Amino acid sequence: MTPRHKIETIQSAYHFEYMMQDIRVTYKRDLKVSLGSITIDAKEGDISSLPRWLAKLFAEESVIEIQDNDSSAYISRALNRERISKPHDLSGLDPDFYIRVHDYIEGLNEREKESIIVSLLSFVTSRLEKIVKLAAASALSPELEAKLSVEEKELYLLIHSYSSEFKQKVLKI
Repeated sequence: MTPRHKIETIQSAYHFEYMMQDIRVTYKRDLKVSLGSITIDAKEGDISSLPRWLAKLFAEESVIEIQDNDSSAYISRALNRERISKPHDLSGLDPDFYIRVHDYIEGLNEREKESIIVSLLSFVTSRLEKIVKLAAASALSPELEAKLSVEEKELYLLIHSYSSEFKQKVLKI
């Protein structure tokens, strides 16, 4: 499996898990439906939890409103923590950080997307620089692993492996 395919496979697994998580919703109208093991009997104004994938479908049909207002704050906090972290230190991210970011960006209009993507590009560049330096210097420690997203962890392992191989070849050790 190529490194790119491995990262895509990891992302897919975490995306699936993310879409299965329950999310709070408010019903905009009465809804009575059964879907496999899921039965919904809700009145307008009711609040409940649904799996994210199902909530997204109902939201597209204007049946519910998703109560996931903290995504913007979650992303802003992560960007700020990285911005103020030391040049040789990574701030911590949840393993599914980029999956959450992607999901959040999907719901934005074009102007909002452009603004956050500019911030994210700077964020990713900063993290890439740090990961490359750290991975070239040492193996992945448990403390550092806890700070990386799943994609970053895979990148770290690849860079460490390739840089170790490069050092061995050029130094003939």
